[in-house]
Amino acid sequence: MRHTVPHAPQFYVTAPQPCPYLHGRAERKLFTALAGDSANELNNALSRQGFRRSQNVLYRPSCESCVACMSARIRIADFKPSRTQRRVIKRNASLRRMATSAWATEEQYELFRRYLDQRHADGGMADMDIFEFAAMIEETPVRTRVIEYRLTEPGCAPSQDDRLIAVCLTDVLDDGLSLVYSFYDPRFEASSLGTHIILDHIELARGASLPFVYLGYWVPGSRKMDYKARFSALEIYKGGVWQPIGDPEQHNSDIHPLSVAPIVEQVARIDLPHRSR
Repeated sequence: MRHTVPHAPQFYVTAPQPCPYLHGRAERKLFTALAGDSANELNNALSRQGFRRSQNVLYRPSCESCVACMSARIRIADFKPSRTQRRVIKRNASLRRMATSAWATEEQYELFRRYLDQRHADGGMADMDIFEFAAMIEETPVRTRVIEYRLTEPGCAPSQDDRLIAVCLTDVLDDGLSLVYSFYDPRFEASSLGTHIILDHIELARGASLPFVYLGYWVPGSRKMDYKARFSALEIYKGGVWQPIGDPEQHNSDIHPLSVAPIVEQVARIDLPHRSR
């Protein structure tokens, strides 16, 4: 189904699919194409309104009976790591960060396959081949970086041969860094690499004077998403505004079907970047 706004991108809605986060529910997405000279402006504008990027598409959950998925971001100025997070930083002190262009490698794909086979063998990406992986990394019309994390052996100088153990595909927005997708070597699960990637991006954003790190969606009641609520200074996009998450338990009522606005209203409320005619 297509929905349009005058002088604006066209918006579409996907068919309902089983929700990967809440059992027994169906998910549906509102999305638009991301291309052309205005791609960066559109990515910035819609990211501030809860949208996420996947290759050349921007999407936001638009389920028929649920509004549980809420975009989450960390406010850098007020973030303070917890004691556990400080231990994660110390535990991964031997990791070396390398920021590269959005270009896929066989080494990255091998790591990606190990991650999927161990952590998400029954997920939607389980059958992704190297060409689809390359498309996920490289098909981007916006400012994107691949952040690699390599393990430097104690007492040795950093080298290109250092073991690759984590990767994050990251968009650079006007107001922050957006973690599009990350994966890591499951053999290092005890090192809390997922948490380390977020903590390192907070430092990256702080060094670039960017106010936010966008984490994707947080879903109350989903164990897969619990870790995001453990970061201080976390904000969620709810009711059309960004607000502190507060007590995560207070958001469990947001799965009521009467809280869903019609698609036409949702599209009409989207604030698009101004264009010259």
